[in-house]
Amino acid sequence: MSKDAKPAQKRIDQFFSGPGGRADDWRDLVEAAKAWARGGDRAKYDATLAELSVTEEFHGYPGLQLMAALQEVATAGEAAASLALSTRITQAVQTRSFRQHAGDQGDKDDSNGDSADLMLPTSGSQAARRPYFETLIVTGVSSNSWPALVSEWRKLRRPTDQFVYEPVIVGTLEDAFCATILNPNLAAVVINEGFGLRTRHDAPVLHTLTASAGLNEETDASALRLAHIIKRVRPELDLYLMSNRDVEEMAGNPEANVARRIFYSIEELLELHLSILEGVQDRYDAPFFDNLKKYAQRPIGTFHALPIARGKSVFKSDWIRDMGEFYGLNLFLAESSATTGGLDSLLEPTGNIKKAQDKAARALGADRVFFVTNGTSTSNKMAVQALLAPGDIAIVDRNCHKSHHYGMVLAGAQPLYVEAFPMTEYSMYGAVPLNTIKQALLSAKADGRLDRVKMLDLTNCTFDGHIYNTRRVMEECLAIKPDLIFLWDEAWFGFARFSPFLRRRTAMGAANEIETWMQARKSVVAYEKQQAELGKNPSDEVLLKTRLIPDPRQIRLRVYQTNSTHKSMSAIRQGSMLSVKDVEFHTVEQQFKEAVFTHASTSPNQQLIASLDVSRRQMELEGYGLVANAIEIALAIRKAVNNNPLISKYFRILGADAMVPTQYRQSGFTDYLAPGVNWANTLKSLDDDEFCLDPTRMTLVCGTAGFDGTQFKGLLASEYNIQVNKTSRNSVLLQSNINNTRSDVAHLVRVLAEIAGEVDRGLVQGGANAKKTFETRVKSLMTDVPDLPNFSHFHPSFRGDAGTTTNEGDIRSGFYSAYDAAGCEHIRLGDAEIDRRLKAGPELVSASFVIPYPPGFPIMVPGQVITQETIDFMRKLDVKEIHGYDAKEGLKLVRTEALAKIGRPRPAVPPQLAAS
Repeated sequence: MSKDAKPAQKRIDQFFSGPGGRADDWRDLVEAAKAWARGGDRAKYDATLAELSVTEEFHGYPGLQLMAALQEVATAGEAAASLALSTRITQAVQTRSFRQHAGDQGDKDDSNGDSADLMLPTSGSQAARRPYFETLIVTGVSSNSWPALVSEWRKLRRPTDQFVYEPVIVGTLEDAFCATILNPNLAAVVINEGFGLRTRHDAPVLHTLTASAGLNEETDASALRLAHIIKRVRPELDLYLMSNRDVEEMAGNPEANVARRIFYSIEELLELHLSILEGVQDRYDAPFFDNLKKYAQRPIGTFHALPIARGKSVFKSDWIRDMGEFYGLNLFLAESSATTGGLDSLLEPTGNIKKAQDKAARALGADRVFFVTNGTSTSNKMAVQALLAPGDIAIVDRNCHKSHHYGMVLAGAQPLYVEAFPMTEYSMYGAVPLNTIKQALLSAKADGRLDRVKMLDLTNCTFDGHIYNTRRVMEECLAIKPDLIFLWDEAWFGFARFSPFLRRRTAMGAANEIETWMQARKSVVAYEKQQAELGKNPSDEVLLKTRLIPDPRQIRLRVYQTNSTHKSMSAIRQGSMLSVKDVEFHTVEQQFKEAVFTHASTSPNQQLIASLDVSRRQMELEGYGLVANAIEIALAIRKAVNNNPLISKYFRILGADAMVPTQYRQSGFTDYLAPGVNWANTLKSLDDDEFCLDPTRMTLVCGTAGFDGTQFKGLLASEYNIQVNKTSRNSVLLQSNINNTRSDVAHLVRVLAEIAGEVDRGLVQGGANAKKTFETRVKSLMTDVPDLPNFSHFHPSFRGDAGTTTNEGDIRSGFYSAYDAAGCEHIRLGDAEIDRRLKAGPELVSASFVIPYPPGFPIMVPGQVITQETIDFMRKLDVKEIHGYDAKEGLKLVRTEALAKIGRPRPAVPPQLAAS
C-alpha cells in the first residue's frame, strides 16, 4: 500500500493507488526529464520510464503509439524532446483533457499507426464533447500486431456515436486481471480465446494468488473462466465473449450468462462495436432524469397545488426573484406534483421511476430497490414496520441509529439489545461480536422462543468505520435459524458496492455470494460433514466456538440493505435507497407497500428522485475509479498526518490495530499503511477477519492536542472552513468520499500543521504553567474518560411475555407511558434523590430515549431501568446536545405507581440480567 520506496522494477501486484498515484508517476517522469535536459543523469529518466511503462500498458491513453514514441526519443538521446513529450502527456493525464479529444485520433489515424502526435490533445479542437471510456481487449495474437489492431478498432468510430472509446490490449489472464484493477476508465471487456495465463512482469504475489485459486495454463486460460473472474471484480463491466469454434455450445452454457453477448470471432467488428456502445448506453440512460428534462422543456399549464412549478410566482416577484436567480430556471420548470406527462408515482411506480429503480437494483446487486426521498431514517423505519409485527423479537445493536429504535416502537416489536465491544479510551463503541449475536439466538432457542426472533438488525459499517464480516454473520445465524431476516443499515457504506475490496463486506455482496454457494454441490457436503463432527445436541459452548455452516437446503435468504445515497454518492440530501434480496418478498410485498404509504410523502421532490437516478448512472459508469480515488485520498491523509514530525506530536489517525481489537483480526492484519502490506494480505483480512476498518473513515485523535471533539470540530469550521461530521470526547471523524481531491488533502494537512505549530509555540512560550495546564487538559480528555454504559434491562412491567434468559422488552408500551403526564416525574441529574433511589429503590425507569451527541446512541430507552453506570456517564458528559433530556427539568421517569398499573403481573427480571 505504501509508496515510500520504489523497487528497481515496479511490481504490478503491489498497487493500491488510484488516479492520483498514476499522476504522481507521470510527474516523476517529467522531473526526471527536466533533470536530464539540464545535463543531469539520463539513467534516472530511463529507469522512471521503464517503471511507468509496466502499468501504462493497461491504459488506453497514452496508448501504444505514444509510449513507443517516448521510448524512441529517449533511445535517440533527445532530452529536450523527451521533456516536451512527457510534459504534454502528463498534462493530458492530470487534466483528463485526452478524453475530450479521443475522437479526433480515430478520424485522422492511418493504418500504419505512425502518427503518434495526433494522439496528443490540442487546444484548437472544436469537436463536440462525448463521454469517453476504454475497452479491454484480451487476445492471443502476437503483441507485434497490437498497434494494427488498435488502428482497426479506431476505424469503427462514427461521428454519430454518442460515446467514444479507446481499446486496451492485453495477452494474458493475469494482465487482464491487472488491467481490470488498475484502469478505472474501463466500461467493457472483449475476451477472445487463445490468450495465455501468466504475465511477463514481476508479480510474485499475483502468481501466488492465481496458483492458490487453482488456475493453470492448460485448463484455465479460458475466455469463460476469465469472464467470471472479471465479473466478480468489476460486476458493472459489460463482457463480450469471442469464440473461434462451437459458438452455439458456448451460448447455451448457463455459465456464459456473465456475458452480455457472445460473438463468432471471425465476423467483422462493427456489430461488436455497436454492441459495446449499446451496453454503455444502457447504463447511461437515466429513465426518470431523462424524462424530467423532457418534461421541463414542454409548455405546460399548471392547475395543481404547486405554485413554484414553472417558476412564474418566483421570477415575476420583486421580492423573491433572487431565489430563482440563485437556483436557476430549470429547477422550477422541472417541478410538478403531477405523476403524468412522462413522470411517475413514487408511491406506486409503474413507469420511469420503476425503470430507474430496476437499474438501481442491477447496480447494487439486489432483486429490487426502493427510492426513498426522506432519508435512510425513513428507509429503516419502513423496513422494520413491513417485516415485524407486534410481539416479534428483533436482535438489535443497542448503538444503532435512533430510527431503528423508533421503528421498533412503531411496529410494536420487542428489541433484544446486544452490545458492541467498547472503545472506552475514545468514548465510542465498535461493532457487535458474532458470539454475542449467536448467544442471543441460542438463548432464545433454549427458551423455546426462537420462532419469535424474526430479524437481526445491525449497522454496517459503523459511524467510525467498523465493517462486519457480513457473509460470516449471516451464514452462522442461518445455521441456527434458517429463515432469519437481516436488516443491514449501510447508510454510510453505499459506495462500497463499487470497490472489489469492500463489496464482499456489504449486505448485497455477501448475499449474492451466499446464494452462489447455496447452489453449489459442495455446500451440502460441507454442511453434512460439520454436522457429523458436531454430533447430536452439541452444547452452546461448542456452537459458539465453531464457525457454523448452514444447511443450504433449509436457508430462506432474506436480506435488506439501506443506503444513504446522499452520504456517499452524488444524490441530493435525504436521497436513500432500500435494497431487497428476499426469497419470501412476495409474502410481505403488500406490507411493504403499506409501509411505503405510511412513510413516503405523496408529494416527493422530483429533483431528489432524479438525483437518485443519476447517482446510479454515475456509479455504474465511473464509481469504481471514484471509490478508488476516495480510498487513495484517505491513505494519503493517514500517511501525511502520522508521518509528519510536527503534526504527529499532537494529532494521529488511528489505524486498524487501534480501532479493531486483536481477537477480531484473526488474519494478523494491522493497518493499511503497515510495512509489507499489499492488496493480497488486505484481501485475506477482508475475507477472514471478524471486523475490518473502512479505510475512508479516519478517526483523528485531537485530545492529545488539548481539544475535545466538539471544540476541535468548531475550530476547523469557524477558522479554517473545514467541515467534519461526528465527534467523540477526544476525536473527530474525517471521511473521504468521491468528492475529495488531492487539494483537499493539502488544505487539511496545512491546517493541522498550523494548529500543531500554534500548540507547540504556546507550550514553549508559556513556560511551566502552560505545560502543566496542557498536560492536565490532555489527561482529562485521554485518561479520565467515563466508562461507557451498557444497556441494563427493561423493567418487569415491560417484560410481560419475555424469556428467562434474554433481555427483550415491550419498548412500545414504555414509549407511550410517557404520554401519561401524571404517571411521569422529573428528577434533576445532580439531585441526591437519584443516588438514594439507586441504592435503596424504587428503581429509576426511563420514560424516553436519551441520546447524547456524541456518542450518538441511546444510553436510555423507554422502559429501561437506569443504573449507576448510566448516571455516572451522564454526569461526566460535557456535550451540549442531548436529545430527550432537558437539563432544567431533569430525567423523565415513569412513576412507581404507574409501573404497577401497566399490564398484567410480569415475571421477575432474570438474575443474570438484574446483576448487570
